[in-house]
Amino acid sequence: MPPRRKLNEFEKGRAVAWFQDGVPKREVARRLHVSISVIVRLIQRFTATGRVQERCRPGRPKKTTPHEDRLIERLALQTRTASSSIIRRQLRVATNTNISQQTIRNRLYGFNLRSRRPAVRPRLTPAHRAALQTSREVDTSAMVPGPVQ
Repeated sequence: MPPRRKLNEFEKGRAVAWFQDGVPKREVARRLHVSISVIVRLIQRFTATGRVQERCRPGRPKKTTPHEDRLIERLALQTRTASSSIIRRQLRVATNTNISQQTIRNRLYGFNLRSRRPAVRPRLTPAHRAALQTSREVDTSAMVPGPVQ
């Protein structure tokens, strides 16, 4: 299935004008190379509201711009061990935008960048240390060259 094609404002106005001039919906859809359902929804929207613009989408507007999102991604990739608070400070210096650490983490999650902790070796008990020391002593004694035959 080909990707959906969006009509710009000029094409929407032409479609409504053609329909009001008596051109059938199928013919309008064929002229604009879109599905007839696009034209049907456009005509329904126009008759209900008198406008061809799309309505506002639901949801909270984003706090950051696409430019700031790219900057967050670049800062995270430049310094892989930087925390969200460090990235937040760097962003504030660069763009004078104050956003929360959670927003930084959300954007990094959206870029598929996960936080990593450096690998920490497990803590050794005294028994582990003694066993490790004896194994090292055995290894070093095996490496001592003996008499050559």
